[in-house]
Amino acid sequence: MQNPVIKYKKLHIDAKAPFYATDGAAACDFHSIEDITILPHETKKIKTGIAIEIPKDFFMKLEGRGSLSSKGIIKVGGVADSDYRGEINIILHNSTSENFNIMKGDRIAQGVVMNIYQAQFQETDKLSETVRGDGAFGSTGK
Repeated sequence: MQNPVIKYKKLHIDAKAPFYATDGAAACDFHSIEDITILPHETKKIKTGIAIEIPKDFFMKLEGRGSLSSKGIIKVGGVADSDYRGEINIILHNSTSENFNIMKGDRIAQGVVMNIYQAQFQETDKLSETVRGDGAFGSTGK
């Protein structure tokens, strides 16, 4: 299978093109175009200044960066569909009790290009049984 071509458009003079940091990277990096402070327990939308065009049958899952997560900065939500043409914005949450500063040019998220599989949903009166059954959070052990 051939790698998809993702077109991008810079919406801001300080925008940096998404890129893969290494040959083995599964995700491309996105950068902030603004200096911003996220207060303790605050959630903010960070601009990347980039719009992308993802081919039909693909989407981009926007993920957090391990380096930010290890500092208590969590990426919230994030999928870019093939029909979306707006700016890629990254929603970050500061789960710490300290201010967190993001500087223009900082890598703030990563994107993984994936195939789309749209399921067909079928209503039923009975679902198949499994060992787990309806066991929810923590039901499979620690």
